[in-house]
Amino acid sequence: MTELGAYYALGKCGRFVPVRLKTHTDIASGLRAVCEQNGIKYGAVDGIGNVRQLTYQLLVPDSKAKHGVRLDEPQVIPGPLELLNLKGVIFQSEKGETLIHLHGIFSDREGRILGGHLAESGNPVLGTMDAFIAELADAEIVRQMDEDVGLGLCTPIGDFARVNV
Repeated sequence: MTELGAYYALGKCGRFVPVRLKTHTDIASGLRAVCEQNGIKYGAVDGIGNVRQLTYQLLVPDSKAKHGVRLDEPQVIPGPLELLNLKGVIFQSEKGETLIHLHGIFSDREGRILGGHLAESGNPVLGTMDAFIAELADAEIVRQMDEDVGLGLCTPIGDFARVNV
């Protein structure tokens, strides 16, 4: 059986960056541009707003995947949609590229709730998207291959806390 536990790194809060994405700006692209322009490599994102359309992905069973699931093909939902909650992690690829992993909760015009993993593009802002970027200082988060899951995952570089069962 796989060793149970958690990867972690001790860091501290760096800069706190309020952001407003303008209409038609894609959420992931806009946030990544702010990070790159300001040298933010690691951190967290929190936001609210509205979108012209939602492009998101959900987990689906997949017996061929090492951990039994995979992200389905992106689903596109026409707007307008309210962005009730956006959460994300800013980290680096092994090649030093800025990556942002985003999840969101949205509501459509009937008040139905949708949520999932935001696709890399296809989420243009309708009127505004208000966010905060909290920079992580003195610690690193890098996409690394997790052999147990068979995917490159966001991994803090530092220590491992073992969990005994």
